[in-house]
Amino acid sequence: MVGNGKTLSVVIPVYYNAKSLPELFAELGVFEKELDSRSLELELIFVNDGSGDDSLKQLLRIKKARPSTKIVDLSRNFGAIAASKTGFQFVTGDAFTILAADLQDPVEQVLLMVDNWLKGEKFIVSVREGREDPGSTKFFARIYYAVVRLLVVPNYPVGGYDLMLMDKAMLPHMATSGKHTNPNMYAFWLGFTPVKLPYHRRARRHGKSRWTFRKKLNFFMDTISGFSAAPIRLISAFGFVVALLSFAYGLNIIAQTLFDGSEVQGFATIVTLISFFSGTILVMLGIIGEYLWRTFEMVNNKPESVINQTYL
Repeated sequence: MVGNGKTLSVVIPVYYNAKSLPELFAELGVFEKELDSRSLELELIFVNDGSGDDSLKQLLRIKKARPSTKIVDLSRNFGAIAASKTGFQFVTGDAFTILAADLQDPVEQVLLMVDNWLKGEKFIVSVREGREDPGSTKFFARIYYAVVRLLVVPNYPVGGYDLMLMDKAMLPHMATSGKHTNPNMYAFWLGFTPVKLPYHRRARRHGKSRWTFRKKLNFFMDTISGFSAAPIRLISAFGFVVALLSFAYGLNIIAQTLFDGSEVQGFATIVTLISFFSGTILVMLGIIGEYLWRTFEMVNNKPESVINQTYL
């Protein structure tokens, strides 16, 4: 089946990727030839997310070599999610995808997704069956996806995915999703049945990952609070159980005092319980605060990103 002159849009967030961009552009050149053999055009949209290195200079070189390339330069670093959504504003293709600029996701994998899209599929994801990442990253990923499957989406891919290709029917929803919304989770939540393709994530060849533990933790909290009420419901269930146990314990104390005349003991127990539940209450307030903060972020009208300049 041929593409009948259709276009694939590739959005590439860029953050401190000056060293990898020339190699990525070379791979995209081969990729574009493969698309051409399928009667598909390629729309490249790079979003410079406030990089402090020579990323913008490299992007302008790419623009000079391939004039149809679109470059969006943000005023500062807003994060990969905001950068991707900014790129969605410039998508005009019949299908679109987000590709990392660090070369860890192979471009040839996108071609496999394209072939499935040409067969009529609207949502194709590449599920990681292996990853060349540090041990700490793998450990955090395992915990993250285990919690996601437990609290949010039971059938979410075990290894997770970053690479996905979507039909233009999904673009309006992806472009208008809420602030700090996990785009992969949101795309999965939309209900389009995904075609799952396995792949192995490559090792990072250039530079150092800027995906810090703090960013991972924030992303984790955004995912859980953005797609699941389970933490709030667990708080309610915990409070109910504690109330029942406290009531039963109180009845036991009253019974011992009335019928046995025994002196009430348990100073150490009381202090321990007070300390435990004080800490628990603070954790619960923090969880509730996460939900309130998301609500505030949605209504405060701050832009999710600010464009400094475009090169179209």
